[in-house]
Amino acid sequence: MEMWTKVQKEIQMLCGTRHHDPSDPDNRTAQWGNYSEYSDFVLLGLFSSSRFPWLLFALILLVFLISIASNTVLMVLIRVEPRLHTPMYFLLSHLSLMDLLYISTIVPKMLLDQAMGQRAISFAGCTAQHFLYLTLMGAEFFLLGLMAYDRYVAVCSPLRYPVLMSRRVCLLIVAAAWLGGSVDGFLLTPVTMQFPFCASREINHFFCEVPALLKLSCSDTSAYETAMYVCCILMLLVPFSVISASYARILLAVCSMREAEGRRKAVATCSSHMVVVSLFYGAAMYTYVLPQSYHTPEQDKAVSAFYTILTPVLNPLIYSLRNRDVAGALRKALGRCLSSAKVTAF
Repeated sequence: MEMWTKVQKEIQMLCGTRHHDPSDPDNRTAQWGNYSEYSDFVLLGLFSSSRFPWLLFALILLVFLISIASNTVLMVLIRVEPRLHTPMYFLLSHLSLMDLLYISTIVPKMLLDQAMGQRAISFAGCTAQHFLYLTLMGAEFFLLGLMAYDRYVAVCSPLRYPVLMSRRVCLLIVAAAWLGGSVDGFLLTPVTMQFPFCASREINHFFCEVPALLKLSCSDTSAYETAMYVCCILMLLVPFSVISASYARILLAVCSMREAEGRRKAVATCSSHMVVVSLFYGAAMYTYVLPQSYHTPEQDKAVSAFYTILTPVLNPLIYSLRNRDVAGALRKALGRCLSSAKVTAF
């Protein structure tokens, strides 16, 4: 009987599931068993499977710098240019802020690890990255859906636009997007990180994404995965349905226009917006909705790169910098900077 008790203690120690008891003389053994819960993880990264890692490094660094610059310029322009103080650009400024924070949560750590030849991330660091990633991604899901509603009202109900998209409504839209993303982060992060990670500490990914983390757990996560699956379907399909319905109504309204040039510009704008939205939502649906049996680690990394690295650089280029008002505001700002530089020089 005494031997069987010792065997049970050894099994509990290996699985890291034994509870701490201060009066237990083998408490140090239990602490060692829980080492796997809070020790560092190892991110295998995006570069490990690449034939040209430094070329990929340079490309991602370039995309990162373009994303930071374009989103920052857009936010500054919307802030300082009175012509851009409209509901559409107010929402776009928050989209740029989300993209700026989103790409900064993942890419700098990945690039720094590659440059310094290290891959470790602490348990606290992984938890923080996981929370910020879920919060910002969820907020962007909701905001893109509400931005499509804004465009629908502007095209299909222009006379009611000042009322339907008043400053109060815009503030409520932005608050709802940030609140929805925060709820997602606060709900999923504690549950994901409380699982015992007694398997390998190597995360076959370039950041702490939920499916990659759950693969390391030695407990049954099927119930949680089912709940997360339902949650993700609601968070993805509801905003995507709003976007699709809004742009379908916009295209129907555009088709009734008499001016061919106006139709062409509206169709081109809607098409480019839908391409970006499809990339963002499609990649997220692949990651969180498609059953894991259809996934491979290499495919997961490539798909995740679409909505964590490419989307933040595409959003300002597609939504704003191709816009005539933004281009005019940018030229005006550059002109002011050049004229002030000439005055300073003289």
